[in-house]
Amino acid sequence: MAEEQNNDTKTDGVTRRDFLKNSGLVVGGVVGGGLLGGLITNTFMDDGQSVSPTADNGDDPQDAEQLTKARMFFKRAEDFRVLSAAVERIFPEDDIGPGAISLAIPYFIDKQLAGEYGFNSREYMEGPFFEGAPTQGPQTGMRRREVFLYGVSKLQEMAQSEHDESFFDLEGEAQDEILGAFEQGDVDMTGVTSDAFFAMLRSSTLEGAYSDPVYGGNLNMDGWRMKQYPGGQMAFFDVIESEEFVEMEPVSLHAHHT
Repeated sequence: MAEEQNNDTKTDGVTRRDFLKNSGLVVGGVVGGGLLGGLITNTFMDDGQSVSPTADNGDDPQDAEQLTKARMFFKRAEDFRVLSAAVERIFPEDDIGPGAISLAIPYFIDKQLAGEYGFNSREYMEGPFFEGAPTQGPQTGMRRREVFLYGVSKLQEMAQSEHDESFFDLEGEAQDEILGAFEQGDVDMTGVTSDAFFAMLRSSTLEGAYSDPVYGGNLNMDGWRMKQYPGGQMAFFDVIESEEFVEMEPVSLHAHHT
């Protein structure tokens, strides 16, 4: 009887256990792109294990870091390319170190806009709205995600109207002129001023360069290395009494969870 029941759990040589494992329906519900996604993208093996045809099973940390380079907020590649070109002019690569693109700052901003920062979820956002003092920041009912989309579209609009090219195809000098107009508040925008958008863009760029890599920017901690910043060290007991500057390999918050 037991043998008959065991055979009943098989369909064309695949046990129910194998089916569940390969279709992604193990503990936690449907994972891996859904039932059909699991069936299509996994290869059934005789030992009950499944392997993705395109998977790289290497342990190279660089491979893991590349997985964070995926857009979560910007749906249009063109908008993301404009953003990338703009932040690269704000934080360009030079002989001191990498620029914004190499530090994955565009992806950092993208992830921030996809979350609470983009929704202003911890801030009072009801009217009325009046022009505030410089110390009060932008007084607008627009969410940051809306401001960034609007600002990026205006960057592209100015580039095409003044140079008949996309912003990301312009020479650096032309890009700087457009960004300078935004910084001075000379670009006509509705609902938010262009200098307010530029201030958000610049601030987010610097945050992406120097925040912990767990947030998506500062790739490989190279932003910290330029500043010789040690990151999230557990302690400094061994160097605190040193009379000379001690250069230390930076440590990310991620290191404390391995």
